[in-house]
Amino acid sequence: MLTAALPGLPALLIWRRAVLAALARYQYVARGARPAHGRPVRWTRGLLYCGLAAGPVFVTTFLAEGATRDRYRPSRHPVSSLALGPRGWIQTANFAVTGTLVLAGAAGLGRAADPALSSRAGRALVGAAGVGLIGAAVFATDPVSGYPPGTPDALIQPSRTGMMHNLAAVPVFLGLPAAAFTCSWQSVRTGHRRFGLYCAATATTMLATMALAGAGFNQSPRLVNLAGLFQRASIVTGFGWLTALSAQALTRAPAASGRKPST
Repeated sequence: MLTAALPGLPALLIWRRAVLAALARYQYVARGARPAHGRPVRWTRGLLYCGLAAGPVFVTTFLAEGATRDRYRPSRHPVSSLALGPRGWIQTANFAVTGTLVLAGAAGLGRAADPALSSRAGRALVGAAGVGLIGAAVFATDPVSGYPPGTPDALIQPSRTGMMHNLAAVPVFLGLPAAAFTCSWQSVRTGHRRFGLYCAATATTMLATMALAGAGFNQSPRLVNLAGLFQRASIVTGFGWLTALSAQALTRAPAASGRKPST
C-alpha cells in the first residue's frame, strides 16, 4: 500500500544511504569477470538460479501463511499485513530472503550480459526491487482493512515506520514494471519479439492491478474486499516475469565446463 505522505527527513536519509550502499554492492558484483568457463561461470549461474527461485519462494510462503492465519482474508488484506502479529516474523523473513535472492539474480543478469534480456537500466531496476523487499522486512506496514483483528480499516495518521514501508514498496511495484518495459524494448530491438511482448504485458498488468489494489486498500467500497486479490495478481505477475527472465538467461549462459548451451 502506497501513501502520498513522506516520512521524516532523518529516516528518509537513512533509507537513502541504505539503498545506495546496497546498489553499490550489486554493481560491484555485477561487474565481475565473465569468462566462458570455470568457477566464474558457475558463480554467474548460481546467481541466476537465485533470481529463478525468488518468485516461487516468496509466493509459496505468503500463500501458505495467508491460508492458515486466523481472521486473515487474502482477498481483502495485503501481503505485508502478514508481517504483523505473533507469526509476523515468517513474512518478515520472507521479505528479507526474497530481497536477497532478487539482488543476487540482478547481479547474475549483469554478469550474463545477454542484451536480448535486459539493459543495464533494467538490471538496476530489478536490483532496486530487491533492496525494496529488504526495506519492507526492516519497516513493518501499518494495519489496514481491519487486520490485525481489532484495528481500524484505515489509520487517521500513518506511522513513520508505515510510511517507510510504503517507500520501500515503490521500487517493487513501480520498479519491476519499469524494468519489464525496458526489457521489452531491448528484446524487440534484438529480435526477441515474443518475449518482448510478454515483458510489455507484464508491466501493464502489474501497474493496472496495483492501481486497483491501492484503491481497495484506501477503502474504496467496490474494491476493498478485492484489494488483496489484485495485489497478489500484481505480485505473481511481476515475480513470474523475473523467473522467466532468469530462466532465459540460464538457457543462454555457458555451462561451467565451457560448452555452449543447447538451443
